[in-house]
Amino acid sequence: MITAEKMFSADRSYPLERLGNPEELLFFDIETTGFSGLSSSLYLIGAAFVRSGQWHLIQWFADCREAEKEILESFFSFLRPFSVLVHFNGDGFDIPYLEKRCQALGLSCPLSSLKSLDIYKKIRPFRCLMGLESMKQKAVERFLGIFREDPYSGGQLIEVYQEYLLTKNRSLLRMLMLHNEEDLMGMPRILPILFYPDFLTGEFSPQSAGFREENDLFGSKETILDLDCLCASSLPVPISWEHPLLDGVHFRGEQNRLEICIPLFDGELKYFYPNYKDYYYLIYEDTAVHKSVGEYVDRSARKKATASTCYTKKRGLFLPQTEPCLAPVFRSELRSRICYSLLPEDPLSCPRLSEYVGCLVSSSIRRHSGN
Repeated sequence: MITAEKMFSADRSYPLERLGNPEELLFFDIETTGFSGLSSSLYLIGAAFVRSGQWHLIQWFADCREAEKEILESFFSFLRPFSVLVHFNGDGFDIPYLEKRCQALGLSCPLSSLKSLDIYKKIRPFRCLMGLESMKQKAVERFLGIFREDPYSGGQLIEVYQEYLLTKNRSLLRMLMLHNEEDLMGMPRILPILFYPDFLTGEFSPQSAGFREENDLFGSKETILDLDCLCASSLPVPISWEHPLLDGVHFRGEQNRLEICIPLFDGELKYFYPNYKDYYYLIYEDTAVHKSVGEYVDRSARKKATASTCYTKKRGLFLPQTEPCLAPVFRSELRSRICYSLLPEDPLSCPRLSEYVGCLVSSSIRRHSGN
């Protein structure tokens, strides 16, 4: 077994305290000769951690096939002071792989006793909003403007390791160690990517609202509401996206601000009463009234309301919604996919405007992520 240690610097712009006690966080990554823990082997484990404010890196390398068990035992012994494992797609690959290798080698695996924090899983729902070309760590690094020396993938290095076992060539060893080293040093450096889930699932505080008119696709005038909101988190790289269900609703996040353009519905919509059996539908007025009032209306001008005719109508400017966040809820028809809320003259006076913005953002995230 070969053990290598070094110190390195990493951007501390993302607060480690959000993940746990900084000195109890262990970032780790593994290198293997294949994807299956039953038919391949482990040849390198690397870990990065903070001590007294300084980043450290340690690697355990199997310089012969028989050293696999030794590097596992060394890594497990090293784990003891730590409570949180931080990794990139470790829940999907690294941890299950190590568990299978422990079974094959007759070792007890302590990983389940530590909390697992997977950077990959945290950012995956926001991939489309960030425009990530892929979900690989190198793609995240490029998105954040981080570039590495190592050009290889883990799969490409399998043959390099096989050749190293035959030749013990030091340049091959350096190539193998460098890939793992840059994955490890890259993990703390890409932590600012976690500002995106923090930002997009946080609270938004509307600061200003303005109206403007634009021509829609058919040349008609439509009123646009522009909202400017503040968030507690700040994005390292600006992002913008469209709402998949609400035509024309556009978001732009930059630093700690979220700008939203919302085309408003200008016209007449219906509010549907829930307890339609207690109402009459007035045929000529095209509205529903409670039976206590409707019983005084001529029988020929009324009929029992149904769920789809039990409504009253309202004219004005309305905010679109994909779910009934703001009440009362208006629709064009009972089963309409999109619902609306009447917009007050001063949008900032709406007591639940912040909640409405959160609903808009979360519904767009769910649709973009396929949930």
